[in-house]
Amino acid sequence: MSGGEEHLSHSPEETRALGEQLGRQLQPGEVVAFSGDLGAGKTCMIQGVCAGLGIADQVNSPTFILINEYVGRASGQEVAVYHFDLYRLRSERELEALGAEEYFYGQGICLIEWPERAHAALPPRRREVVLEHCGPQSRRIVCRTLSPPHPQFPDGQ
Repeated sequence: MSGGEEHLSHSPEETRALGEQLGRQLQPGEVVAFSGDLGAGKTCMIQGVCAGLGIADQVNSPTFILINEYVGRASGQEVAVYHFDLYRLRSERELEALGAEEYFYGQGICLIEWPERAHAALPPRRREVVLEHCGPQSRRIVCRTLSPPHPQFPDGQ
């Protein structure tokens, strides 16, 4: 998966497999924002991403604690993987109190559910994954990489 790809998943297993492909591509320091309605498959895909990063632990959404930490492997080295679920985030101050900027701009890999609640705290350079229902088991999954424009080329060229 890379910028601007669209996939159709017909089962949780297919969603996890797409996540696993993405996980194998991630590098230390990357941030991936997962958007979609409740039940769209964000956690399911993150479980696949974690499998692709070699994480054997059970991966669950940290809905009530906001963040889970795992240890994975990327680029042949051990890497911290931070799984955020911002659904219950009450304010940007709460995000600041978590020390989110240290995570978002650190050397770990950040996987963020409900990133729209992080507002401007997210790095401008990140991957985005949008999951949409298109049937009882089917999901449309769009993956893209956001890069800020280069200062010398403001239109992104």
